[in-house]
Amino acid sequence: MITKADKNAVRKKRHGRVRAKLSGTETRPRLNVFRSNKHIYAQLVDDVKGVTLASASTLDKEINLESTGNVDAATKVGELVAKRAVEKGIKAVVFDRGGYLYHGRIRALADAARENGLEF
Repeated sequence: MITKADKNAVRKKRHGRVRAKLSGTETRPRLNVFRSNKHIYAQLVDDVKGVTLASASTLDKEINLESTGNVDAATKVGELVAKRAVEKGIKAVVFDRGGYLYHGRIRALADAARENGLEF
């Protein structure tokens, strides 16, 4: 049986492999995604300077949903982070799925971000 701690360890190992190949710049920042059971978070990171350029999560006041840990919530977060990025003049990003498999909430967030102006 695989425990929750083992699953997270495997995810972190996978994320380490992905991060070794991905890096965000000021012109093309990294769109990082973190998912918990209750919430989902997305942020645009300039790895060269080590700063967050824009972020969005289900904890934001603009997103008022009954359930924050589902695909609908991830879609709203994707829309919001894309709108905030476009406001700052960011069009192209590098997608960092955070070691999570590309389906469900991660895919919904990515699709919503693409539909609202981000290219990756």
